[in-house]
Amino acid sequence: MDRLLLLMTTTTYRAGAFLEAARRLDVPVVVGSDCPQVLAAANPGGTLTVNFLDPDEGSRTIAEFTWQYPIRAVIAADDDGVILAAAASAALGLPHNPVEAVSAARNKYRMREVLAAAGIPTPRFRRISIDENPEGDPPPVPFPCVLKPLALSASRGVIRADHSEEFIAAFHRIAAILRRPEVMAQGGELGREILVETFLPGVEVAVEGLLSEGRLRVLAVYDKPDPLDGPFFEETIYVTPSRLPAAIQEKIVAHTAEAVKALGLWHGPIHAELRVNDQGPWVLEIAPRSIGGLCSRTLRFGDGISLEELILRHALGRETESFERERQAAGVMMIPIPHGGILREVRGKEAAESVDGIEEIRITIPLGQEVVPVPEGARYLGFIFARGETPEGVEAALREAHRRLAFVITPDREDSGEMLENLSAGRGQRANRRIATAG
Repeated sequence: MDRLLLLMTTTTYRAGAFLEAARRLDVPVVVGSDCPQVLAAANPGGTLTVNFLDPDEGSRTIAEFTWQYPIRAVIAADDDGVILAAAASAALGLPHNPVEAVSAARNKYRMREVLAAAGIPTPRFRRISIDENPEGDPPPVPFPCVLKPLALSASRGVIRADHSEEFIAAFHRIAAILRRPEVMAQGGELGREILVETFLPGVEVAVEGLLSEGRLRVLAVYDKPDPLDGPFFEETIYVTPSRLPAAIQEKIVAHTAEAVKALGLWHGPIHAELRVNDQGPWVLEIAPRSIGGLCSRTLRFGDGISLEELILRHALGRETESFERERQAAGVMMIPIPHGGILREVRGKEAAESVDGIEEIRITIPLGQEVVPVPEGARYLGFIFARGETPEGVEAALREAHRRLAFVITPDREDSGEMLENLSAGRGQRANRRIATAG
């Protein structure tokens, strides 16, 4: 039986897409989670509680489980489960990435070391502890530079500094994030260190791929048309296919393949982030998992199968008719949070959905919940999806739909008597704001 184990934490966006893909393939799924499932007793063999923070213990739990419920593949939905997936697959004798390769990809400093040793273009970099005192010391790398936690994702804690005062402020801001109890509980030793590297100018792209015994098959190259120059690096729009010249895209793919090989990644999905400037492509990160959030909805292959179905077919050794992406252009906007507070209302959704080319607008933070922008936050207000004949048309549709949305976010004080109404506008980064009387 082609039973698979899907590793995912309670905070993942990805559960629905993978479970739907498994349903389409008629494959039983075991949900491996970091917390006990409420209905576990009603579904014996369908859920498993595992330790994501200790891959050795987690692997033993999974191996014992397979004595009764054999598993053909172990897949991690997000970053949190990739090391455990590799360790468990190794223990079960399933195709997998080496644990050391996945660990290097998850550690931004170790990844930089590996790429530099392989001769792959790398910015100057240094690792510093949050216990150090940066005041009065010379900068560890030339300005402008970027500070980032070693293991956090979704641009959380990533800050640019152009001079010493900004560097010190960024250091203390990131240290405060890393000292939060929920971050410390997951970060381990990586949670006490910051990577500092020289800032790379240029445009940013993303590469989605699938590894088969070390051979990289590129599934899509995304443009990120909004400039990501700091001081924070909140991502907004992804559009595919890329509009960069074919020769540059070939270099992007080649650099991605070199980085994957240097890290030792061997089997399964990869998601890469690169900067491209006059000196060529620079690898920012390689993640041994598929694209995050709900962004995979932009991808369809062959006769309309999803990225998740493609990944499951690959993991189970099933044939796939085509790895070619559909001919239409597609894109997503991760709706940015203009400022922190409590999300009270979303306005203009119907008008935004009426924009030609818009397929869906999904608000993923419930009303009444706190919203926290980057660099402290790691979530978006939601996602806007579009398809069209050209990448330019898709990008324009995303921007127009975003322009029509308004988010009412109040301060975290019920008795403030004021309401901040944020009208999202322009490039997914700016918002026009006005004060209105609540009520």
